[in-house]
Amino acid sequence: MTDALVRFFIGGLAVSLSLPCFAGLFGAAPSIALATLVLTVSERGAPFAAAEGRSMMVGAVALAAYCGAVCLLLQCRRWHANAAAFVSIAVWFVIAFGLGCGAGLL
Repeated sequence: MTDALVRFFIGGLAVSLSLPCFAGLFGAAPSIALATLVLTVSERGAPFAAAEGRSMMVGAVALAAYCGAVCLLLQCRRWHANAAAFVSIAVWFVIAFGLGCGAGLL
């Protein structure tokens, strides 16, 4: 229960300090990630938190590639949204696991 409260307060503080126009759109996930990293450092130490941070960065790169692939299929190829999203999961998978293996996370 205490971990949830700490995440709530750290996440809320980070969202409150960010730009108001982006707080609702982009603020929630990074704030929760930051709170999780703070708790991880205090509970498991900096090396473990560093690995978690690298995992988050790999996930962000893979998500950006997934979004790019979906946009490309929707705009250039005129695919249906469900088909583009489903096929682009392969892009996410390859990039996430490729970078994860390359960074020594898997």
